[in-house]
Amino acid sequence: MSGFVSKIADDIENDGAAVTQYLEYEPPEVNMTELLRYSGFPLIRAKAIADGTDDAPDVLETAEKAAKLVEGKLSFKVGYKIVTVKRDEEGFLILPFQQHSEKLKMNMKDCGKAVLFAATIGSGIDMFIRRYERTDTKMALYMQACGAERAEALCNKFNSDVKEAARLSGYKAHPRYSPGFGDLPITVQKEFLSLLDAGRRMGITLGESFLMAPSKSVTAIIGLERL
Repeated sequence: MSGFVSKIADDIENDGAAVTQYLEYEPPEVNMTELLRYSGFPLIRAKAIADGTDDAPDVLETAEKAAKLVEGKLSFKVGYKIVTVKRDEEGFLILPFQQHSEKLKMNMKDCGKAVLFAATIGSGIDMFIRRYERTDTKMALYMQACGAERAEALCNKFNSDVKEAARLSGYKAHPRYSPGFGDLPITVQKEFLSLLDAGRRMGITLGESFLMAPSKSVTAIIGLERL
């Protein structure tokens, strides 16, 4: 069991003393199939290119080059807070930010706690993307895909740790749910990030359209249901 799993489990059992916690992960292993999928290839072909059964050496070489270029240039940070979930008379979740999402209500059915988290791979990927947008649009596309794969890999790693920590604490983790998905408005990003002090501690800021910078950043909620 990793140190992070043990820490998250302790926070679940104690509600984290209502304090935001911060983790920095080692770079997760690159999933080349996912990188190619984010580059625009259908999943079946992305798998075939990644395992060499679809002969597309230029594609694979460019994707691998993108992954190699960002190696050691990114950070993998997560900030999270565990809160007790309450509901209003209509069953909507009472969270530290205003929302009235039917789909989040369904997603977190029977959950008594929630993990609110933000994850980012830092601003380094955005510098690579901007550089190649000026000089090599093909490589810029693969850099975008690489950033998406890296951010998703970080979220998956944290999600896996939460799932294991929840199990150890007598809970079941529900699928994560992000602002901007379904009927949970993206505008809750402002309060969400403020709650986690993500600007000061993680360097995540919001633009006028409520999109995050660095661009490869994610916020989400993981419901925890008592077993």
